[in-house]
Amino acid sequence: MLSHLVGDAGDSVPITALTADRLESALATLDEAGRRWLQATAFTAEPGKIALLPDVKGGLARVLIGYGRDEERWALAGLPDALPVGRYRLDPLPTPGVATRMALGWALGCYAFTRYKERKRGFADLVWPAGADRGAVERLARGIGLARDLINTPAEDMGPGELTGAVADLAARHQAECHIIAGDALLAENYPTIHAVGRASARPPALADLRWGDPAAPKLTLVGKGVCFDSGGLDLKTASGMRLMKKDMGGAATLIGLASAVMEAALPVRLRLLVPAVENAVSGNAFRPLDIIRTRKGVTVEIGNTDAEGRLILCDALAEADRERPALLLDMATLTGAARTALGPELPALFSPDDRLAADLLAAAEAEQDPLWRLPLWPPYRKMLKSGVADLNNVSESAFAGAIVAALYLQEFVAKDTAWAHIDTYAWSQTSRPGRPEGGEALALRALYAAIERRFGRGDR
Repeated sequence: MLSHLVGDAGDSVPITALTADRLESALATLDEAGRRWLQATAFTAEPGKIALLPDVKGGLARVLIGYGRDEERWALAGLPDALPVGRYRLDPLPTPGVATRMALGWALGCYAFTRYKERKRGFADLVWPAGADRGAVERLARGIGLARDLINTPAEDMGPGELTGAVADLAARHQAECHIIAGDALLAENYPTIHAVGRASARPPALADLRWGDPAAPKLTLVGKGVCFDSGGLDLKTASGMRLMKKDMGGAATLIGLASAVMEAALPVRLRLLVPAVENAVSGNAFRPLDIIRTRKGVTVEIGNTDAEGRLILCDALAEADRERPALLLDMATLTGAARTALGPELPALFSPDDRLAADLLAAAEAEQDPLWRLPLWPPYRKMLKSGVADLNNVSESAFAGAIVAALYLQEFVAKDTAWAHIDTYAWSQTSRPGRPEGGEALALRALYAAIERRFGRGDR
């Protein structure tokens, strides 16, 4: 993606990006032939509309692109694939903040998942706009691209070993520590629910534990659901329900991408990333409905449904994460269909008992146009998790409030005074839009990065 942002202006074609209310002033800067061409082609600077102005030799003299007010991030995102391959520059230059957002949009517009199929054509190049924060663009583009690649990779090539291997590779790139616990060693080290969910697969379950930064710095801990494929277990999913389950590790993938950005920026934190990675499979040793598992925290859980496995692997990881009392604890998971029913695929659900933290995350989401929507941790619904034979059930018998009940389950494994937020994400784009192709998507990564940066400081620039 970043190879299509270049330093040498060379023989580049200017791009004018403008909102409809600036069209008249832009026309005044063009010659008579240019104005007539735009009139003939009925260009009105409608968002997403492109006008190509020819020069006297039949070449390309200028590109005009319309975009909506407050949509600078995606203003240029459709151009790398729409324009003839070549070199382009912004003219006039936007302010530094807008230049940064537009450059990131261009970079994300150059994303393609090519592991199994090569693209037939290349992308156009953009000269880095003066004033753009190249570091911010580079680390966010790399983090988002990494998350997308991990989610898009099919489960055959992205099992627990490969997912935890991606954490180990990231640790190696940033001189971080990484400890991986796999197979029966999970039992020896007291991660029983991670082991129970993943033991039926021929590919053993694992937990990746990455640590980076000054041990004396404030602790930032990220916990991502890494279900590499979810058959539903013995409570088997339907064929249609199983079709996209390669993305059930999207929470882990997004937080791996976020961890990459945090380390690349050298934010002043002690980062810990925990990724429980499993395949929820069916075999003779699969965990069963009404089994009772004693979790890492000592809380016993009755299995009401084996297809509610994500909260099981998260509860052990959250218990370990909370043991250190981090300054900020975030978990992300493709946890419930109920959240998608309520909010749709583009709007992750945010849960937190900490109003200040929730407000900070929502403010960052709005500023970054990377939305989140807060749902309540409604205490009266806690009774839906009651079990007659264990401390908790992993599901409710009611069809109501599924996303809230799942979040309440996770809350049982986090201390009341911990600054904690849970994000229930879809991690997938249903349709292609500029800069956001159909497939795996790191929803809320930009928002979370911005909130973390504001909370702990900006690190090395």
